[in-house]
Amino acid sequence: MDQITLSPRHLHAFAEVGFQVAGRSGIPGAMRALREVIALEAYEFVAYDPVTEQHRSLVSDGYTRVDGDAAEEYVRLDPYRRAMDSRMPLVMGAPGTERYFRRHLEPYGWQAGLTTPLFLAEGRYTGLLHLNSRDPGAFSAQASTLIRAVSPTLAHVTDLSRCVVDSVGTPPGFHAAAFDRAGTRRDVTGTPASAAVAAEPGMAELAREFIDSRELNRRGLWLDGTGQWREVRLLRAGVGPHGAIQGAVIAERPCALPYELTGREIEVITRVALGDSNPQIAAALVLSVRTVTTHLEHIFAKLGCESRTRLTTRALAEGLCRLSL
Repeated sequence: MDQITLSPRHLHAFAEVGFQVAGRSGIPGAMRALREVIALEAYEFVAYDPVTEQHRSLVSDGYTRVDGDAAEEYVRLDPYRRAMDSRMPLVMGAPGTERYFRRHLEPYGWQAGLTTPLFLAEGRYTGLLHLNSRDPGAFSAQASTLIRAVSPTLAHVTDLSRCVVDSVGTPPGFHAAAFDRAGTRRDVTGTPASAAVAAEPGMAELAREFIDSRELNRRGLWLDGTGQWREVRLLRAGVGPHGAIQGAVIAERPCALPYELTGREIEVITRVALGDSNPQIAAALVLSVRTVTTHLEHIFAKLGCESRTRLTTRALAEGLCRLSL
């Protein structure tokens, strides 16, 4: 990296960028801090979605208009591909970018621009950041070097694989993971990661089925690969910064079976809730009809239910059904 001298003002601004990215103010706070050292007037964060391998505008400020297809057009430019290899910011007007800037930026008054690829410190690419100004001298060589220095911090803003927001109702004491419809697993901000969910391949399909359902939430019991029963909650969530991608949070914690129910009784309850008759339950679980009837008698006594309808209502409300994986 180029050798530069940072003034106390620069040091304070970049410390503030990191603080704001990690804290509640997020993008607006980080960019306010950056404006203390660079005279930028507009910015656009473009996220790279590793699932679709597409770029899309995530958030922008100061632009009169941002074309929806501009991000994909930009990342196909040869100069940007070279900038990806070198991880150096690309200045507006560099050879090969002229047509793009004439189409998307100059009509709106921008005279200076800088685009930097965003890589996390671990080396993973997450997107890009456009900066623009009406001041032709806004983006000096020093500004380019400074932006490159802070880009690993700003890369967290466009990291769609880790950030989850709007996970409404994530219960305390649970571990969790989030999934989008494509099956990509993401961490849930502020909640411990679930190693059990991560180890179960069927969880991605369960999340996809839940996302496509009309349910707002779902509860159930899961017998994991080690023989441990777990209480599971499924919740709708927006994943990625600003909840831009529809997804689901799967939260779990180890539990003992409630009401002194047995594993077999949980299986019977699950079949009753699906609407199966006693002969259908017997066939599915490889039991005699008489054994199923006995299990139901024990279940009714333990839960204080007098009918299959009442049992189904209570099982669904309290999450007494075994989740199908």
